[in-house]
Amino acid sequence: MTNVTMLTTEFILQGFSDIWEHQILHAVLFILIYLIALVGNLLIVLLTTLDQHLHSPMHFFLRTLSFLDVCFISVTVPKAITQSLTQNSSISFLGCIAQVFLVVLFACTELALLTVMSYDRYAAICQPLHYQLIMRKGACEQMVAASWLSGIVSGFLNTTATFSLSFCGSNFVHQFFCEIPSLLKLACSEKFLAEFAAIIITTSLGIMCFICILVSYIHIFSTVLRIPSVEGRSKAFSTCIPHLLVVTIFLNTGSIAYLKPVPKSPSIWSLMVSVFYTVVPPTLNPIIYSLKNKDMKSAFWRMLRKTAFIFSNKITIVKIAPKV
Repeated sequence: MTNVTMLTTEFILQGFSDIWEHQILHAVLFILIYLIALVGNLLIVLLTTLDQHLHSPMHFFLRTLSFLDVCFISVTVPKAITQSLTQNSSISFLGCIAQVFLVVLFACTELALLTVMSYDRYAAICQPLHYQLIMRKGACEQMVAASWLSGIVSGFLNTTATFSLSFCGSNFVHQFFCEIPSLLKLACSEKFLAEFAAIIITTSLGIMCFICILVSYIHIFSTVLRIPSVEGRSKAFSTCIPHLLVVTIFLNTGSIAYLKPVPKSPSIWSLMVSVFYTVVPPTLNPIIYSLKNKDMKSAFWRMLRKTAFIFSNKITIVKIAPKV
């Protein structure tokens, strides 16, 4: 009898639950999270673009991070919401390729950008007299461009390595989106080289970024602890601790997701780990950075007052306009 293998043309993504009521609950929760992430990040993009007081290098990087987070969370969450509401867990082969590429692109770009932001804090705190020279506009744009380039290259190499394999067995992905470790588990061809290449590419970027961030913060904290005034130390820590918190969550959960062995059976723990590096950072970033940033809060209230003033003027003009 001839053994015929059918190549996979689509994948089935694992949902958070098979119970309809739980699926609706997950969909509602994801919708709320998605709206919070969109509103928070787009508000930061709007404020840092329109307000002249927020045209510093730090806010330029924050604007880029917020735009990146909108893109990042939009790759996975809308599909998960649709999956829960329609009970259709399938994703086409090309759709899976696109999702893998975009997830790696945005994740690696965000990691590189967080590294750039740690260097910005190092320059501001440890080299304050040379800060404007170090973080000049051209240099900031080049660092952001390099972050995007690293993400694009990582996305292309990881996606190529993963989908150079043959998928002819089970098409059930133990994840709520197309994630590389879960896909490698389904490959029926020799996957050592592809798996090794994907892990090396991702972890090399992660290790380099982690070392740069670690070195930056060692210098930052050693400088901050020498500041004589309590107020000065408090201000420095208030700008660094939120960034360090975001980096810690993102790096730890991303490392666990990509380096841990993929379980043979579906696991809610694997789903939650992936949520913590794909969904939580884009949602928490605007909250963490905005609540601790006095300039952002001041810009927000200025925008509200300006909007209210313009709106009240329009109402007044309408009221006093002569009737024809």
